Amino acid sequence: MPAIVSKVLKNSIAEELEIESGDEIISIDNNKMLDMIDYNFLCKSEFLTLEIKKTNGEIEVIELEKDYEEDLGIVFECAVFDRVKPCLNNCIFCFVDQQPQGLRKTLYVKDDDYRLSYMQGTYITLTNLTSKDKERIARMHLGPFYVSVHTTNPELRVKMLKNPNAGKALENLQWFKENEIPFHAQIVLCPGYNDGKELDRTLKDLNNLGDIVLSIAIVPVGVTKFRIPELTQVDEKIAKQTLTIASKYPKVCCSDEFFLLANEAIPNSEYYGNFSQLEDGVGAIRLLLDDFDKQKLPKSITAKKKAIFATSYAAKYAIEIIAKKLNEIENFTAEVTPVKSNYWGQNITVAGLITSNDLIEAVKGKDADFVIIPSVMLRPYSEDFLDGQNLDYVKEKTNKDFFIIQNYYSMGELVEHLKKI
Repeated sequence: MPAIVSKVLKNSIAEELEIESGDEIISIDNNKMLDMIDYNFLCKSEFLTLEIKKTNGEIEVIELEKDYEEDLGIVFECAVFDRVKPCLNNCIFCFVDQQPQGLRKTLYVKDDDYRLSYMQGTYITLTNLTSKDKERIARMHLGPFYVSVHTTNPELRVKMLKNPNAGKALENLQWFKENEIPFHAQIVLCPGYNDGKELDRTLKDLNNLGDIVLSIAIVPVGVTKFRIPELTQVDEKIAKQTLTIASKYPKVCCSDEFFLLANEAIPNSEYYGNFSQLEDGVGAIRLLLDDFDKQKLPKSITAKKKAIFATSYAAKYAIEIIAKKLNEIENFTAEVTPVKSNYWGQNITVAGLITSNDLIEAVKGKDADFVIIPSVMLRPYSEDFLDGQNLDYVKEKTNKDFFIIQNYYSMGELVEHLKKI
């Protein structure tokens, strides 16, 4: 899609120039842009010439002077201005393929674009990386990237990704090393495929790449009831085995689920380094607990209140610890209610996949003044659940108020709210 303006920041250069939502930035200094990478590069100048197509179809050319690093204050509808590079794989564990029809259209999008990986931290497999892509990456020295490695065994990777180009993973990663392009690696562990000895092989190969590998995250495969044929879930035995293998290598962190499945304690913050793969559930529990320990809780609240933490089963461990401490506040009671995933099947335990009706089923009829949920249950910048219903619908069905925690890794907002009650 073209470079369409989504919004203009207040008190910005763009606002002063009367650039509006819906306008299209055609070029900067007569240079067409492929994406936000080009845009950010071209904007690093003291003098710019913008060619803009207004919403009424008129073309404007604007010359401006600014500080070298000063941002124009434009937010675009998409970070890519041409065509997003699609995923060409048919991975045996692909979550997009495990969804029923009728969800939001964006949930069925399968991209594999190195630009989105660089700009937004999405994971790529490198199976569609062209020589032209490599030339641009090396020339602009882009990085770090987030790479879904899964395995470095060429034959196994082809089998898992169902793409003949998948076997070139180690070759591409070696090219990253030669060109000093850093990356974070991800391994989705599928029992019977890339666990055990195969996992050990993959970690050894990644370790041999040296400092170009910034971190390695291992996450268990997610299996919904819509998966055909069904994959094997990670169980306690495999979780323990994986933790043992991972412990032999630096930079390797297993997601929180492995520790919960293995009935082992969540590691301290040193284990996670700079928490570089939080979006994969690697260190989320530790970050949340450490943040909560820093909160200054009130000794009491004025009005007597009872709240329900409607949480995922993955977060239950941390939320129960937090609720226990909150229950020490006079006049406040917190109850933890894990939400069963009837929609996806009981193997899915993360908050981001909780649907409106599963949430309703969990909290309706319960005695509470308000329900606490994390914002990851909702589509970003909205109150919509992934099944198309919104928060008003849930409120109507449960007859309850809701408190949304915007920062998934902190209870600071909730603590401040309690202080005001």
